[in-house]
Amino acid sequence: MSIRTAGRGLSPPGLLFAMLGAAALALPFMTLSPNRIVSGQGVAAWAVAAPGIALPGLAAVLAGLVLGLAAAYPKLRLAGALAGLAGLLWLLSQGAAALLDGAGEYARVSPAAGFWCLGLVLMLQVADAMATLRPGPGLRALLLAAFLAVLAAILWSGLLSDLSVMVEYASRARAFRDATLRHLGLAFGSLAAAGVIGFPLGILCHRQATLRGATLPVLSFLQTIPSLAMFGLMIPILGWVGATFPAARAVGIAGIGFAPAFLALVLYSLLPVVANTVAGLASTPPAALEAARGMGMTAGQRLWQVELPLGLPVILAGLRIVLVQNVGLAVIAGLIGGGGYGTFVFQGLNQTATDLILLGALPTVLLALVAAIVMDILVELARRTPETTP
Repeated sequence: MSIRTAGRGLSPPGLLFAMLGAAALALPFMTLSPNRIVSGQGVAAWAVAAPGIALPGLAAVLAGLVLGLAAAYPKLRLAGALAGLAGLLWLLSQGAAALLDGAGEYARVSPAAGFWCLGLVLMLQVADAMATLRPGPGLRALLLAAFLAVLAAILWSGLLSDLSVMVEYASRARAFRDATLRHLGLAFGSLAAAGVIGFPLGILCHRQATLRGATLPVLSFLQTIPSLAMFGLMIPILGWVGATFPAARAVGIAGIGFAPAFLALVLYSLLPVVANTVAGLASTPPAALEAARGMGMTAGQRLWQVELPLGLPVILAGLRIVLVQNVGLAVIAGLIGGGGYGTFVFQGLNQTATDLILLGALPTVLLALVAAIVMDILVELARRTPETTP
């Protein structure tokens, strides 16, 4: 497709999104079930509430999909996607209250396939419009902060309190806060530990080809071990350490819990940190190194003033991989008592309670997306650093 065609006609992604959105409208938008475990009955988007209440939300969703067709106006496509998301929020909040009216004390209402599909389509439309607009890192950070503020305001307002997942949260608010802190500790703590170990190791591997040839294959092998198997391998090892050394047991090192999950995540994190450190340092232009040597810089000065600043974008890209990976892998820690959002996921699986699963899955997805966006911003800021030779 030529630039001229894209500028005058319909947006091909927008046309695809409109078709997918129209198909999603035919799916059940919400489900109403007699309790938290029993499967619910699907309800179409136009039937979740009285016509006077449902039609404005439907109109906003349809208008958003139609506005997404305008190839020449990415801002209009973005505005349409946001209007569609607002329509989804309206249908969800008003539909939950209407469906629960007279449904019984234990009745639960949840988003169904239609809601999730429409939400995904509209979010893809947002991403497509943003890719066309290409906002700078500062504006992206501002938009991310605005999105999080709006999301927090919606949750704080109680607008969605009738949804089953929010009912699950209300009964587990303290446990959710504890799980959030534990999940953040696993994801960011393992990232910090991998950085402390991986950066010096990466620098040494960059300097010594023999060490690099021995280290990277071992770290690559660790990456091939399935996550559940890795968590399982940590149990007997740390169990023996905790049983043998009282001091280790006193600080919480045991066969199950936080320690084995943390150690497994650190091991998974080492390859991206070490490999990207080596790649980042190796990407320094030879001319810059020659100029630094000509100025009489020592090896340490060249490392800190030339190689690391120029290799920083590649190194940060490795940290991005680690952080997003660890946010997801930390869910599995719930299987071995490590805490985090995985606790709710596996409790929900055991109880066949879908909304309890969502209580753990949704914040995990949100945290991974926010982490990826923030790290992308940092990588771009690092690339904008003037790459001037000394």
